[in-house]
Amino acid sequence: MRLHKVYHRFSSHSLPTPLSLLHHHHLPKPLSSSSRSPLPKAVPLPFRFPALHSPTSSSGTCYNTSSHLKPIPMPSSRIHNLVPVNAVAVEDGAASNASDPPHQPTHSASPENQDLGANGYQFPPPEIRDIVDAPPLPALSFSPQRDKILFLRRRSLPPLAELARPEEKLAGVRIDGKCNSRSRMSFYTGIGIHLLNADGTLGPEKEITGLPHGAKINFVTWSKDGQHLSFSVRADEDDDSGSKLKVWVADVETGKARLLFHSPDVYVNAVFDNFVWVNNSTLLVCTIPLSRGEPPKKRFVPSGPKIQSNEQKNVIQTRTFQDLLKDEYDEDLFEYYATTQLVVASLDGSVEPIGPPAIYTSMEPSPDEQYILSTSIHRPFSFIVPCGRFPKKVQVWTANGKFVRELCDLPLAEDIPITFNSVRKGMRSINWRADKPSTLYWVETQDGGDAKVEVSPRDIIYTQPAVPLENEQPIILHKLDLRYGGISWCDDSLALVYESWYKTRKIRTWVISPGSREDISPRILFDRSSEDVYSDPGSPMLRRTSAGTYVIAKVKNSDDEGIYVLLSGIGATPEGNIPFLDLFDINTGNKERIWQSDKDKYYETIVALMSDQNEGELYLNQLKILSSKESKTENTQYFILSWPEKKPCQITNFPHPYPQLASLQKEMIRYQRKDGVQLTATLYLPPGYDPSKDGPLPCLVWSYPGEFKSKDAAGQVRGSPNEFAGIGPTSPLLWLARRFAVLSGPTIPIIGEGDEEANDRYVEQLVASAEAAVEEVICRGVARAEKIAIGGHSYGAFMAANLLAHAPHLFCCGIARSGAYNRTLTPFGFQNEDRTLWEATTTYVEMSPFMSAHKIKKPILLIHGEEDNNPGTLTMQSDRFFNALKGHGALSRLVILPFESHGYAARESIMHVLWETDRWLQTYCVLNSSVDSTTCTDNIKGTEGSESKVVDAAEGVRELEDQQKITLYYSQRSSL
Repeated sequence: MRLHKVYHRFSSHSLPTPLSLLHHHHLPKPLSSSSRSPLPKAVPLPFRFPALHSPTSSSGTCYNTSSHLKPIPMPSSRIHNLVPVNAVAVEDGAASNASDPPHQPTHSASPENQDLGANGYQFPPPEIRDIVDAPPLPALSFSPQRDKILFLRRRSLPPLAELARPEEKLAGVRIDGKCNSRSRMSFYTGIGIHLLNADGTLGPEKEITGLPHGAKINFVTWSKDGQHLSFSVRADEDDDSGSKLKVWVADVETGKARLLFHSPDVYVNAVFDNFVWVNNSTLLVCTIPLSRGEPPKKRFVPSGPKIQSNEQKNVIQTRTFQDLLKDEYDEDLFEYYATTQLVVASLDGSVEPIGPPAIYTSMEPSPDEQYILSTSIHRPFSFIVPCGRFPKKVQVWTANGKFVRELCDLPLAEDIPITFNSVRKGMRSINWRADKPSTLYWVETQDGGDAKVEVSPRDIIYTQPAVPLENEQPIILHKLDLRYGGISWCDDSLALVYESWYKTRKIRTWVISPGSREDISPRILFDRSSEDVYSDPGSPMLRRTSAGTYVIAKVKNSDDEGIYVLLSGIGATPEGNIPFLDLFDINTGNKERIWQSDKDKYYETIVALMSDQNEGELYLNQLKILSSKESKTENTQYFILSWPEKKPCQITNFPHPYPQLASLQKEMIRYQRKDGVQLTATLYLPPGYDPSKDGPLPCLVWSYPGEFKSKDAAGQVRGSPNEFAGIGPTSPLLWLARRFAVLSGPTIPIIGEGDEEANDRYVEQLVASAEAAVEEVICRGVARAEKIAIGGHSYGAFMAANLLAHAPHLFCCGIARSGAYNRTLTPFGFQNEDRTLWEATTTYVEMSPFMSAHKIKKPILLIHGEEDNNPGTLTMQSDRFFNALKGHGALSRLVILPFESHGYAARESIMHVLWETDRWLQTYCVLNSSVDSTTCTDNIKGTEGSESKVVDAAEGVRELEDQQKITLYYSQRSSL
């Protein structure tokens, strides 16, 4: 089910934006950048301590991967599984079993000792550690008939041993060769089934039984009729075969599970896809070819040099992709692990192959279960782009394995322009129509894929049966002048088509009648700016069909003959988000608000339609909706709302994930930048804090800049003051437990109106936004001006470093995690900048804190994963930035985390990051007394304040005592 927001114990690398959640009867698939497999107990751990660099140490090593993608705004088109907002981990970030404890961090010397890494991994103080170690809650998934709920149990944070497993970095993908799946893939530890009673109560749990001891479960999938579950299982074994994935099926009624394949030698190839239900008794499975031999061997002596050539003078610009193929051996190895044999397997044990072995990246049965749409990639591969741009072939097969036709065979796409909204040439977004038995649709660009080319139309949508009649040509469904963004299907009389354009932030929704070729002309339903959240009309709610697809839900309103749909939206307002559900007349545009969140105390959202389990008309007075409800201090619970009474029936009762912070104080604040732009932030204060009694606190500011085309849009309020405060494993909110004020997400809008490029005034707007935020917390009396720290992750780290360079009067110290600091190392664009270094040289240089390293005089802590796979944020970025800081005598520290990627996953790593951060804040923020509040306030306001003032003697004694306490804590506490 579509989850409005998720507060898992995610490491940040496991959070695609928005979170990738799948069809409610197909649970989350691990993502390449975040999912790793566990290490068998028999494999020795190549244990490495974090590399710590202080001004006397040298730089560490670096790695990186992945690609840059710019999502196009479009509504949710599926119902998804639920995950409790206070869950501790999901498949993308799990932890050790009780039987396999992680390595225990050791302890350090005093904070004055700059070689603190000698003793290995460290623990943060107990008040932080206890929150991070809170046990995880299960993930939830509703059956297609909405009468049962799966509770999928999980672990907490994984041990470093799991991240230390060998992995192959090939074509932008990280592969665990032993499992033949994406690396870093976590798992569920068990499955429980609960009956959902009519009154909303849950029946007793029925455990899935028959699984091997220590089973690691992935890819849990409901059959279309809800009678069976399919999932993969692997276990820790000494031999390679034990770690590979096998398909299991379970009878939902009895809870008994068994292997799908009778042969013990059939394993899932999960590098790309895995398996899907074709019908209620048959699965389409990606398997490792039985004829596959041993992996290719790398030549000890190469056959020749590595050569790349552009003697044809082609213009090829690419982002800073990571983990690319490097030579012929890499090509052979990628092909070895990624090659799949598709098979159709029945529950009775019969197996039929579909097509020849190939590198299949996706497979999708038609709604009528008669055909299979397969996508595969093939040679020639590339050394400069990831596998998503390799030659691609799309074919149609019958469900019993007969070839029907080839839709396209696209060539290698190395030359897609870096400009946003540029796409691949040829057919793309090829899919089955959700409202038809076996009708295909796709899009073809008319601008050669280059967003800089002015042409009308820019995209054309085509449709055609899976098996067209002789000489039957594709039908043009719709033409678009912006870039295609998706379709929500309903029936022959209604579909909604979305298009958008990033440069202008324009987004349009069209109403079309797919079955009426000329009778009814397409019309624009909504035409707005994607930045203007106040004008967001919401997205259509979808209903499940008997074929397992999802289409727009039409609703009958008494005897009214109008065509109504349900629009669910976040309801952004100047007072914060107030989610809503509207009954919308698609013909007249009239709407009636039939539900709205309570705005005084709670934050409620619409999650999914629950009255679509049967075919037939949906009536408003019989509507059932799954909703969520939370408050500042109450974690999310789920309810069923039934019309016409709309009385909520609570179906979950999750405990508070961190009761020690249950009474934290939260306020959404508004203030103004000096150029008039309205800004917002969420101010968190510790439980029991009273400013009149306790006075100002040390403050941690944590943010992430964003680009806008208009001042009005930049000033709009996003979020709700009543949302529950979710705290992840590296969240800045953890420092509420250490009596910090935390200013979370203060808006840092970088605005470029009209033809102006936002980044051309990046530093100016960055500093102005930070000045306004700091002045606000000081004026409120909750923060001490000389004790305000700045921090951020990724682009937020880039922000933090820039602020220490260009606004040293604002912050006493900074924390920068996994950032990129030298934009000349990403010369073909970064973040939302699509000009090249040679087109915007001044902007690239001025935005780079590396170029201003000599200006940074405040303490800065750099943290980076040694295996960072994010485009642009190579570990080398932190290495070189630290060397530049050290070369100018800056008070700085660099921590390199072995085996970690862009976000941090292992318990040892996360605990150490928290220790480093806490030590930095205690030493250079809490105990900072170099400048008093008057000076800082004067500097903020641009007045002529003195640079330093004498600290009162009593205050100095208190600061000294605090320093001694901190030193004692970090040097003498006993082993945990």
